[in-house]
Amino acid sequence: MMAERGDFTMVHEPFSYLAEFGQTEVAGERVTSTAGLISVLTSLGRDGRVFAKETTGRHYPEVLADRQFLAAGAQHTFLIRHPRETIASYRAIDPGAGLHKIGFESQYEIFAEVCRLIRRIPVVVDSDDLITGPAAIIRAYCVQAGIDFRPGALTWQPSDRPEWQPSRRWHADAAGSTGFARMAARPVTNPERDSVLSGYLSYHLPFYDRLHAQRPTA
Repeated sequence: MMAERGDFTMVHEPFSYLAEFGQTEVAGERVTSTAGLISVLTSLGRDGRVFAKETTGRHYPEVLADRQFLAAGAQHTFLIRHPRETIASYRAIDPGAGLHKIGFESQYEIFAEVCRLIRRIPVVVDSDDLITGPAAIIRAYCVQAGIDFRPGALTWQPSDRPEWQPSRRWHADAAGSTGFARMAARPVTNPERDSVLSGYLSYHLPFYDRLHAQRPTA
């Protein structure tokens, strides 16, 4: 949706790519450090709008330590999905994923620090709300984010994006999508019925619940 708008420079998972591969590319520039990445993103933001999508399957201590970036250098949005669904879909692609890869603890860690620094609640969007009423939720999101609502961006043509290539297997559903819709059910493990994954669910659910309580509603 943000790419479909056409008014943002899109940056895909730069911090996780940097951690995973030791480097990442942003707007044609090769970056090999967190400080360098923040500098490049900040510089791009001075020249125009930048939308960076990130994952929280790991901790980012250097990001948390950069108060300028957290408080003034970026506006943060937290997209959440019930951990029951997150765990099932994550393990379907990566059966060996550990507890912290699910990401809610790290996500809440960033959320709490941003709240502390900016002294207000940043934008939180729950994926179930988004799928149920995309136009209303995106309209509310745009108001909170301070951008104009573009209804035409709620649908798009199926396509792959070049920045997805290093992690392409995670984006097959997105590449085949045409809008916000619930994906067809897959034969995945129910975390509540698995002795290990039920522990994952119990661990991450409190972080999700705290974030869910802060989401905007239509």
